[in-house]
Amino acid sequence: MKRNRKLIPVLFLPALIFLPGCKSKDKNAAESKPSTFAVRTEVVHAAIIAKEVSVSGNIEGNTTVRLSFMVGGKINYISSKEGENIEKGQLVASLDPTNYSIAKGTADVQVSTATDEFNRLNILHDRGSLSESDFSKVGFNLQQAKLQQQLQQKNLSDTRLYSPISGVLLKKQTEIGEIVGVGNPLFVIADIKKVKVLAYVPEAELHEVKIGQISKINISSLDKVFTGKVIEVGSAADATSRAFTIKIELDNPALLIRPGMIAEAKIATTEKKQMILLPAECIQQDLANQNYVFVLDKTQDKVFKRRISLGNMFDNKIEIISGLIDGEVVVTSGQKRLSDGSSISITNK
Repeated sequence: MKRNRKLIPVLFLPALIFLPGCKSKDKNAAESKPSTFAVRTEVVHAAIIAKEVSVSGNIEGNTTVRLSFMVGGKINYISSKEGENIEKGQLVASLDPTNYSIAKGTADVQVSTATDEFNRLNILHDRGSLSESDFSKVGFNLQQAKLQQQLQQKNLSDTRLYSPISGVLLKKQTEIGEIVGVGNPLFVIADIKKVKVLAYVPEAELHEVKIGQISKINISSLDKVFTGKVIEVGSAADATSRAFTIKIELDNPALLIRPGMIAEAKIATTEKKQMILLPAECIQQDLANQNYVFVLDKTQDKVFKRRISLGNMFDNKIEIISGLIDGEVVVTSGQKRLSDGSSISITNK
């Protein structure tokens, strides 16, 4: 009986050792089995697209004027605030006219005095009692007094500043009570029923831009795309950037577009270009800010990272300048879970 009790532990010991070993092998086998990710793919095809010239520029008014007084003085009236509409011929601002009214009154008195003297001496001249030279001097005095009267009348009129165009008051650079000098720009008014995009085109692309070409203009601050037309192409390059100025005109009936806004313009050209386009959402960036996509290896049903170079946007797709060739398959959905060499299953529906 004692011998049997000693054998029991010995018989069961190998079994206890064997069972944990089996579980460990099963666990390692499960962990070594590669994960398969479901993705959608797209075959890369080169498309023939009309080439576009993309430029960035600023919006400016169709006609912009900077108003200043032709006489100096103290401002006593301003009609509008910045951003308000102004009609052609509307009074924008005025100066205190007191000094100019006094000067005009003095000139009127001088004209009256010179006129009386001229009339009196004219009678003597007709009778032959006044020499021709003396009579001429009287006439010149009267003429000078009248010219001085006209000058003072103009100075008095110039104390009132009127808008030469209909538009929007963009800038008001003075306030009531301020003393201003002659010729200082105080108000900026722009006609914005039509506006222009002022942009710069690189020297290498200038030959592709012609007057009359249609342009799609995106103004991000308004989240809208407008249609414009090229109306000017510069003839001389900027000395620093070697770029040429162009102007694109577009209608602005609702007056939503304001000078100073940033615009992105795409000008369609007659030149055709073969290019590879991919949806923007399938392109990713690594830690080095390099753009890449996952390309399928059909022999292994695995995907691998491929660095690419990007070009311009065309609708919702991006031009691929280098890194892909026609006929390759790239992952377009589900790529967030992938890494280099991941196994995949394709679920294109």
